[in-house]
Amino acid sequence: MPRFSVIVPCYKVQGYLRECLDSVLGQSFGDLELIAVDDCSPDGCGAILDEYAARDPRVKVLHLPENVGLGRARNAGVPHAGGDYLFFLDSDDTLTPGALRAVADRLAESGDPDVLVFDYARTYWWGGARRNVLAGVLAEAGPDAFTAAAYPRILDLLMVVWNKVYRRDFVAEHGFEFPPGYYEDTPWTFPVMLSARRIAVLDRICVHYRQRRQGNILSTTSRKHFDIHDQYERVFAFVEQRPELARWRPYLHRKMGEHCLDILAKPDRLPPADKAEFFRRTAELFRRHRPEGARVDGEVALLEGSWTGYRLRRQAGRAGREAARRAVRARRAAGARAGAGWAALHARRPLDPHLVVYSASSHRGLLGDPAAVHAAAREIAPQLRGVWVVRDAETAARLPSGVEHVVVGSRRYLEVTARAAFFVNDVNWPGALAKRPGSVHIHTHQGTPLKHLGADLRDRPGARLGFDVPQMLRRADRWDYSLVANRHSELVWERAYPCHFTSVRTGSPRNDVLVNGGAAGDFRERHGIPADHTVVLYAPTCRDYRRGGYVERIDLARFAADLGQGHTLVVRLHPSLANGPARGMGLTELARRRVVVDATDELRVQEVLSAADVLVTDYSSVMFDYANLDRPIVVHADDWPAFRASRGAYLDITAEPPGHVTRSYRELARLFASGAWRDEESARLRAAFRTRFCEFDDGRAAERVVRTLLLGEPMDAEPVRIPGQAGARDTLTSA
Repeated sequence: MPRFSVIVPCYKVQGYLRECLDSVLGQSFGDLELIAVDDCSPDGCGAILDEYAARDPRVKVLHLPENVGLGRARNAGVPHAGGDYLFFLDSDDTLTPGALRAVADRLAESGDPDVLVFDYARTYWWGGARRNVLAGVLAEAGPDAFTAAAYPRILDLLMVVWNKVYRRDFVAEHGFEFPPGYYEDTPWTFPVMLSARRIAVLDRICVHYRQRRQGNILSTTSRKHFDIHDQYERVFAFVEQRPELARWRPYLHRKMGEHCLDILAKPDRLPPADKAEFFRRTAELFRRHRPEGARVDGEVALLEGSWTGYRLRRQAGRAGREAARRAVRARRAAGARAGAGWAALHARRPLDPHLVVYSASSHRGLLGDPAAVHAAAREIAPQLRGVWVVRDAETAARLPSGVEHVVVGSRRYLEVTARAAFFVNDVNWPGALAKRPGSVHIHTHQGTPLKHLGADLRDRPGARLGFDVPQMLRRADRWDYSLVANRHSELVWERAYPCHFTSVRTGSPRNDVLVNGGAAGDFRERHGIPADHTVVLYAPTCRDYRRGGYVERIDLARFAADLGQGHTLVVRLHPSLANGPARGMGLTELARRRVVVDATDELRVQEVLSAADVLVTDYSSVMFDYANLDRPIVVHADDWPAFRASRGAYLDITAEPPGHVTRSYRELARLFASGAWRDEESARLRAAFRTRFCEFDDGRAAERVVRTLLLGEPMDAEPVRIPGQAGARDTLTSA
């Protein structure tokens, strides 16, 4: 008996069906059967299903003699299911890689609950993806099984059938089945969730919910949307027959009103001529099922009035929102004028020679090279007043105590940026910040460049999407000094940013702690990593050939398992992926189960690097920093041609690597299993890499910046300055 019976009803989806089937049959967890129901589809769905059944014995195909609709097609598949759990997947949606393995592991961990709820992401026809906005409901549910009564927030999630798996015996015991008509998920999901004695959650994206430009049933304008009333009648009837569920009547009454009003408000659901009738039917249903003493307020209170009253309220709401938008624009314009005046007032005052303004990673806090310079300045030159620019109050709250700061755009921000003599940043300052004569802008960059940047993005239309290259260069014109860690970086910055700055061979300030051996911190202890474990750090970068930047190159659960006992896999995603769907694709759940350690949010990157015994990366610039530790590095370059073609690269990292290069997961696993990741060849490659790219990192970079650029003092190791544009730009060859 298989663990899962995946039931896929099919109707007029031939363009999407193969992708759906492949996403199921290609899962790393193979203990499944796929029951495909051809709902008398007039296109090629039936033939596609037969083709898959002929080559994979796990596929069963049912050809229905007539079209019965989505719900009853699912019903037709259930009697043929023999799995422990039922999984209803729509035929234009797909499973994410590793989804069934994650579901199976969570079922085992939670003791085979009646229902397991997991997450999803909407994938749009134009290439975008967005995680379920209520994902926090899953994250906050905790690891133990519960009932809907114990955690009613679980019912706030989208009431659909495909974001759950159901224990087959539980479904059979209660006789659950789908009714005909639109919104068939409603009278299935509410009874199932209210009847389940044990519900568990999996905080992981397991389904990609396709948002089609056309062809989505619920986005089709039709009177079929009136079916919602019958579906809620079924829900109310279910509750009426079970006195133990009577407490849910007020909740369901309100939910029904909100759901119907939501359908009415959407412009593409109901024919305009039928909206009044829909409102009246909803209002009648709302009155008829109103429990005694039920609270009726907010939007659902409109159902106790008339259609005319509803329309007038909607029109007033739209007018109010537009007035609010105009007021916001007016306030912003007035604030900008006032701010300009305030800045102009302070710009007439002399520069403060002791005021240094810092920012890092678009005002995200004390990070990277600017943070290292700031720390050195506080020690070497306490007379300098350092002020950090942060993006918002939340970021400010995370700053260490005693760090002076201003919020970008605030009046104090305008004051300090008008008076400061020095500016230190690793990205460009906002365009509105005017450079006063005599002020000094020090640009630290964000590591040694591998992928194309700045003006070199001109021939990379995909990579420069959203980047205004001329504007970027105008902002870079404010730089006075560009810090470099090696000659490679020096050439790249002069080519990518053709501006009038002086390159200064200081080394990377943030790498001083790596060179000096003082960055270990308590990372291992905080994350419970045994002292005798080999820590493998996996740090992938983002991709420009995929909208959103995330491409899953490695099955993290499999990699952690293959590393075996005595190893801890630490994962750090690229900062641009930290708040997107990438972590929901499995990293969050694996970290909860302590299969891996998620270090994405660690602010002190150098602590993470120092805790690792080996780095596995693809094309992240973190490899250049890590090389200062003289520890093994593995480059996993399974999509190098696509990455190089879409983004461009300043060197072929597979030809001049810092260690062994793998081009498939099999090669990566074999490299670690054999121990070759730390052999003599690895050391030889790393030594050549360090000679080239750690050239100026001597552990004194931050001190060098403070003494020579902020204080104007000489040092015994004076940095070499290369003014203007170097004359040998053509020596840099683009890969």
